[in-house]
Amino acid sequence: MATGTIRYWAAAKSAAGIAEEPYDAVNLAQALDAVRLRHPGELVRVLQRCSFLVDGAPVGTRGHETVRLAEGGTVEVLPPFAGG
Repeated sequence: MATGTIRYWAAAKSAAGIAEEPYDAVNLAQALDAVRLRHPGELVRVLQRCSFLVDGAPVGTRGHETVRLAEGGTVEVLPPFAGG
């Protein structure tokens, strides 16, 4: 089990009501399951559209259960951004 920080951006930050919180999980799937339990409602819907960076590396299409989390690591939760 590793501990680190989950950072929320834009719509995810608004839905969570906080900018960041700790994780205590082995992989990204576990961390996100815990987030869904702590923040039922809008954040659960927002997470379906988000992309994720783990320690600066894009998760992309990898299964979240295959993305291991490091001690002291960071998960960035990035909703789709408008712009151009």
